[in-house]
Amino acid sequence: MSSDSGTQQGRSLLFLTDDQLRKGIEAMFFAYRGFTADPDRILGEKGYGRAHHRAIHFIHRSPGTTVNNLLSTLGVTKQSLNRVLRTLIADGLVVSTVGSRDRRERHLRLTEAGAELERALSDAQRARMRDAYRAAGPGAVAGFRAVLEAMMDPEMRAQYQSLTEDPDGR
Repeated sequence: MSSDSGTQQGRSLLFLTDDQLRKGIEAMFFAYRGFTADPDRILGEKGYGRAHHRAIHFIHRSPGTTVNNLLSTLGVTKQSLNRVLRTLIADGLVVSTVGSRDRRERHLRLTEAGAELERALSDAQRARMRDAYRAAGPGAVAGFRAVLEAMMDPEMRAQYQSLTEDPDGR
């Protein structure tokens, strides 16, 4: 595709009708429902919710992360996160250790049981994403990611980009 046709396509996207935008919004709602359906079922069997899933996901992504880092990533209140962490720790899915340099810090890691739950949750979502990406094709995948990144607030985009630039490829 030439840069002129790419520019023309970009311009045509600037003139979406309210009906086209509504359809996109509704597609996001229904896609999110599908994306969370399998994890919700797995979590529900254990008495957990999406807040537990998000905590498990980001603790897995950054083993040893601090409670403050997790608060910042999740954008939730300390009270809300503490309630989730207390449950995950009590159930043997997360361990919390005192920081070696700063004893006020608590560092979080998944236990083997926590890692197994994270794998089950992520496997379900990866399978759905993989199928959708294959059906849509590489151009759509790149476009979808660009749209999602454009919808993020700048500070959220910076957090996201720091996660996706992880040198360990996690």
